[in-house]
Amino acid sequence: MRFAPGRLIVHRNVRRGRIGWVRPARVVSDDDRGLLLWIARGSAVASEVTEAGLGMRAIPFAEWIVSSYRLATGRWQGPPLLKFLPTGAAHSVWWFRDAQGRFANWYVNLEEPGVRWDDGDLAGVDVVDQDLDVVVRPDRRWEWKDEDEFTERLDFPEHYWVPDPDAVRAEGERVIAQAEAGKFPFDGTWCDFVPPADWAPPPELPAGWDRPPAR
Repeated sequence: MRFAPGRLIVHRNVRRGRIGWVRPARVVSDDDRGLLLWIARGSAVASEVTEAGLGMRAIPFAEWIVSSYRLATGRWQGPPLLKFLPTGAAHSVWWFRDAQGRFANWYVNLEEPGVRWDDGDLAGVDVVDQDLDVVVRPDRRWEWKDEDEFTERLDFPEHYWVPDPDAVRAEGERVIAQAEAGKFPFDGTWCDFVPPADWAPPPELPAGWDRPPAR
């Protein structure tokens, strides 16, 4: 399944069969290397919160797993993002930008390989975010991110969605070696990407954004 350049799809995170977050994205390219997406600042998004409106990172995981949940809509307040999902890989690579729109750093999001779906009017890709991440600076210095959250959640294996933490860390180490060597996609590719002028942030989530997860 390939998505046409320019198509609006939804990139979704799934946690044990529940939607964790939803971000509409424009397809930049989709080829043998993988799927490249653009998320504009101000795009309509959704994320899972407790009935009190708290996100998963706002409370201890022990409290989160006994909460009731709902999907709350809002706006993407982060920087404009490029997201690259390499074909078959257990990670994605994000290009972060500063307030002036210049490339700031790469962000390696460790995740289960995406599962695509296409309902005709709307398509998307569903991943399982495995929480542990790697930040890679322009000079290719790097650091692990969110190790504390990863470790905390591993204490609840009956509720957590990461069955093999060693495999997650091994994937991170593999990508770190790739980054240190300056290999694609850490070779400067797409660091100067400029989206088409008509790719305005979607003011609302497209119909069907909350369809059952594909995984």
